[in-house]
Amino acid sequence: MKHTTVVLAAAALFTGAVRDAPAQQVAPDTLRVAEALRIARGANPMLRAARASATAAAARVGPAGALPDPQLQFGLMNRMASDFGSTADPMTMNQLQLMQMLPWPGKLGGAKRAARHTAAAAGADADEQERMLAAQVRMAYYEVAFADRALEVMRRTQGLLRDFLDVSTTMYAVGSAVQQDVLRAQVDVARMSEEITRMGQERVAMAARLNALLGRAATEPVAALELPEPESGDLPVVDSLVAWALAGGGRPALVAGAERVAAAEASLGAARRELFPDFSLGVAYQQRPQFPTMVSLMVGINVPVFAGSKQLPMRREMAAMRDMSAAELLNLRNETVARIVEIRARAEQDRNLARLYRGGILPQARAAVQAALSGYRVGRVTFMQLIDNQMTVNRYETETYRLLADYHQAVGELEALVGREVQP
Repeated sequence: MKHTTVVLAAAALFTGAVRDAPAQQVAPDTLRVAEALRIARGANPMLRAARASATAAAARVGPAGALPDPQLQFGLMNRMASDFGSTADPMTMNQLQLMQMLPWPGKLGGAKRAARHTAAAAGADADEQERMLAAQVRMAYYEVAFADRALEVMRRTQGLLRDFLDVSTTMYAVGSAVQQDVLRAQVDVARMSEEITRMGQERVAMAARLNALLGRAATEPVAALELPEPESGDLPVVDSLVAWALAGGGRPALVAGAERVAAAEASLGAARRELFPDFSLGVAYQQRPQFPTMVSLMVGINVPVFAGSKQLPMRREMAAMRDMSAAELLNLRNETVARIVEIRARAEQDRNLARLYRGGILPQARAAVQAALSGYRVGRVTFMQLIDNQMTVNRYETETYRLLADYHQAVGELEALVGREVQP
């Protein structure tokens, strides 16, 4: 009679355990992805720094093309050392002189073009920083969302294991189970407690990371986060994603790379003109106390006699900088295309596996638990086999959540690379 009672209690326990987990309820105060991205764009300090750097670069465009400041000089000429205040000497004069240096045509234009392209590159870098920030926020966000659901599965599993410990202890007391079942149940409960502790600490760490990206205190509480199912339909094909990324309004990092190449070309053009002399124009007003006032005009040029150690190395430097910028841009294009192919394949794999788990593997695993439960009732399946089947279900549930989180992280990185939404 006692054995029958224990069997019926175990059957009731596992009948409830094998039911589908309740649907996730999103609390009204849940931090959603769109809101997290909005907060990050407005408060992230590194993004503000990138935008400030772009503003500073834009402010350098005007000065780069401006003429050098004129030089105004005032002099007391030809005064006697023995009587400095005397103006009796006919050579004594008071002079006011204005000098202006005029660079060779094209030098200032090249410098201004280089500064303009550099400013455009800094602006594109700020846009790239914003895109990468969005991808990082999604990465941390869905790590926390996965941790929430994994903890839920683990706690449900821990409750199941504790119930199993109670049942096995009761069955052992009436002689219907062996002591090994009780010891195994105790070990499984302790192991699950360890996994819950580890996952809880990972959740704390990822929440702190998310808060840092949002510009908030690391210890600010993060409520439960959403982890939606993938949208129906397929992601855009690789060719479309690559075309979007390489287009003019695609990935900002590529735009920045192209601007740096243009800036290097402009700097090289200006460096080639360094061999040509700059002009100096001047006018002087000379007031002579003993004679009529005089006016002087002056024209001068600088002579590049040290071109071999100054102007020519500068030209070679600018040529090398241009080649370096072009090579970096080519490498970035190749890396972008490879990354798009890799991430899209990962996203498709995650989504397809999640659907496979939800539509095929999980139902079959739950059916296996039901079959094991029926076998246990008639004594053909041990209690340990039954619990192992249920643990398999829980592992597949956790892996499904892992795949969903990976999918949304991959989609976020794709959107950062191509510069637009890619959800079907």
